[in-house]
Amino acid sequence: MSGVTKAVRRTVLSVVRRTPVPPTPVPDQAAILASLPVAVVVLSDENRFTYANPAAEQFLGLSVAQLAQLSLADVLPEDSPLFLMIGQLRVGVNSIADHDLAFEGPRMSKTGISVQGTTMPELPGSVLLVLQDSSTVRALDRQIAARNAARSITGMAAILAHEVKNPLSGIRGAAQLLEASVAETDRELTVLIRDEADRIRALVDRMEVFGEKPVTMDAVNIHRVLEHVRRLARNGFAEGLRFSESYDPSLPPVWGNRDQLVQVLLNLVKNASDSLLSGGTQEAEITLMTRYQHGLRLATPTSDSDTRVDLPLLVVVRDNGPGISEDIRPHLFEPFVSSRPSGQGLGLALVAKIIADHGGLIEVESRPGRTEFRLHLPMLAEEDES
Repeated sequence: MSGVTKAVRRTVLSVVRRTPVPPTPVPDQAAILASLPVAVVVLSDENRFTYANPAAEQFLGLSVAQLAQLSLADVLPEDSPLFLMIGQLRVGVNSIADHDLAFEGPRMSKTGISVQGTTMPELPGSVLLVLQDSSTVRALDRQIAARNAARSITGMAAILAHEVKNPLSGIRGAAQLLEASVAETDRELTVLIRDEADRIRALVDRMEVFGEKPVTMDAVNIHRVLEHVRRLARNGFAEGLRFSESYDPSLPPVWGNRDQLVQVLLNLVKNASDSLLSGGTQEAEITLMTRYQHGLRLATPTSDSDTRVDLPLLVVVRDNGPGISEDIRPHLFEPFVSSRPSGQGLGLALVAKIIADHGGLIEVESRPGRTEFRLHLPMLAEEDES
């Protein structure tokens, strides 16, 4: 058993048994548990919840009052690996740990969960569990890898723009001149040359957006951006699809570039729309959400390693389509990876780059009937207003 787990167990035991607080508690044990960023729960011998700290409430999506009425079987199916771990604790194992678990149940769906468990001899049959979601860390690792891949495209785009665009213009111009002088039977070939030159130029133009150009940041009302994207979608590619909104009206401004955020959200909504329409989903729906959340801090791309920013603004684009296949999902934000046969695989790579340029993080969670892209963004800080 790790020293941290032992300390948490002792502290929880003190709170659960209502041990009198010493005359000069420094610090208060209940306050320590309440401030822990990881979920801590205690289960009775019947697997009923007897304690949960605030992080556990957020992790499980249920309040302490609700958890007090439930057992673990009400939250997770009985074939969950967590029940096997608890069973091992109760047959003599003092502590146990496992990683990269999936919690799939009627009330929650999480992957990449790390669990540490220990017995509580002072409370026979009870077990203490420490739960931590490591999916965000893995998503960040994947995004860094995708960003590095996007940087390689930046150099390639610069070369293509210089070495390909100029001769391409000459080839297209020559094809236009030939078109007016060749026989009717050969004109089709000149049109083919011109069209292919246009196609290559369009691809080079798309790759050029990965260039490292300075971005102007300002205070952005993300709800106005979302409403603008929704109107564009409903009057265009998503006509006929149902949209629902769940916004936090108290959300502060995002520190970002409005046009780029429109581009990001339009791309995500377009992907959701394509998935719903191609999958023939009944009662197809796209949900746009915003929330304020605490706890996620990252180093910005332009900052030193000691400077970190909070990412309390959560923006979600969700659809109830067929989902993203498991073999594509880990590489979704890498260039030239696409789940559509006709896709070029640059859209989501650009989305990941823009969000990284904003100092944010993008995550995806997908299963049949529910695909969710989550954007974690920085808010406007006081020093940004000056």
